[in-house]
Amino acid sequence: MARKGMMVGDNEHPVQNEMLATGSPAPDFTLIATDLSSRSLADYAGKVKVISVIPSIDTGVCAAQTRRFNEEAAGLNDTVVLTVSADMPFALGRFCGAEGIENTETLTTQRDMQFADDYGVHDTEWRICQRAVFVLDRDNLLRHAEYVPVIGDEVDYQAALAAARSLA
Repeated sequence: MARKGMMVGDNEHPVQNEMLATGSPAPDFTLIATDLSSRSLADYAGKVKVISVIPSIDTGVCAAQTRRFNEEAAGLNDTVVLTVSADMPFALGRFCGAEGIENTETLTTQRDMQFADDYGVHDTEWRICQRAVFVLDRDNLLRHAEYVPVIGDEVDYQAALAAARSLA
């Protein structure tokens, strides 16, 4: 089920599935890391999780979002910051190496887009993720969710970080 969800210029792109509701359990996932290993929610058990979702690491706003959360991650106690996109793991690894991204983990839903479907961020026209940010508590309950309706707009960093700090 696609919904209208993301503006790209003057065009509205369909986004697969509904938005997640705050307070609901976060869907489990299997994402691919830059070393081609698999990651799931269980890999981050007992930690607060900030999941920064971007359309593509090779765009200015996505790169800025990744850099910003990488900088902020150093000051977050007992919290893991994950950046998720549909980019190839090699592109994510290249970017992180070139930019010195060490405080966040970059993961991809590229293989099957299941994460994008489950979290309601799958732009089915371009097979990318709608920009979003999620904060999960230690029990994987969704405590903050922001879906950005315009592809070039940034997330509300302060709101997401405040939610994470309140849970740590």
